[in-house]
Amino acid sequence: MQENKVNESADYWHLKELGGLELLKASYQHTQFSKHTHEGYCIGLIDEGAQSFLRMGSQHIAPKGDIILVNADEVHTGSSAVDSGWCYRAIYPTPEMMQEITQDFFNAHGTAPWFPQAVVHDEGLAAQLHLLFDLLLQPNNALFKQSLYLSTLAYLFSKHGKTHQQLKPHLDVQDKIQLIKDVLAAEPEKEHQLSDLAQLAELSQWHLLRQFKKYTGLPPHAWLVQCRLRKSLKLLKQGQDIALTAQLCGFSDQSHFNRHFKKSLGCTPAQYTQKLSLS
Repeated sequence: MQENKVNESADYWHLKELGGLELLKASYQHTQFSKHTHEGYCIGLIDEGAQSFLRMGSQHIAPKGDIILVNADEVHTGSSAVDSGWCYRAIYPTPEMMQEITQDFFNAHGTAPWFPQAVVHDEGLAAQLHLLFDLLLQPNNALFKQSLYLSTLAYLFSKHGKTHQQLKPHLDVQDKIQLIKDVLAAEPEKEHQLSDLAQLAELSQWHLLRQFKKYTGLPPHAWLVQCRLRKSLKLLKQGQDIALTAQLCGFSDQSHFNRHFKKSLGCTPAQYTQKLSLS
């Protein structure tokens, strides 16, 4: 009996008519995503198979037809839940994009939505996402794409979105962790020292390690890798050379960069940039 194999592939598009919105179409069987984050939300539709993933401490399975929702900056993983693998398409709107779209949905100005459910079974929304993803890959029809994109997200927000339930008031330790996140994001290429970060946060090194992982889901060194990857995406979109990008982002060499890139995005930097000139 011949084994049913999924041809592993990952294609990214950068949609200029939607402000640079990223669209991914991928098929995986053996690929396993390590713990990582995205600057934007992940709104995905499983086309074939089933995906298993961890989102902020809980394991979830999304079969064919279900919708994956991951909030911006949420730590998550990804792997196949079945032997045959999984195929899916996803968009990654940034929090800024979401705030602009949802300004009529929430009372607080500039509030980005929060999705409490990691996996949603909603046949109507799945059908609309399927139509949207098909349309986004077609040429022209910018107004139709923008209209369908907006109406699809409006449906998603109204049925499955909430405002983020932040702790109140903003605790002192949270402010300190946010400060460290800002420092790492501002200079991801730098070789940061734990002692310097702890001194900046006015915490012991051990306390900083524990609190940072508690509030972000990752230790500082792993969060720094995510910051470096985010900077690399910006440079690659600007047309920067892959080898120089690795150097500018603080990776020890290009192979080190490629390895982390693929473990987080499911493709190599070369594959990611392949369609940039065509978008």
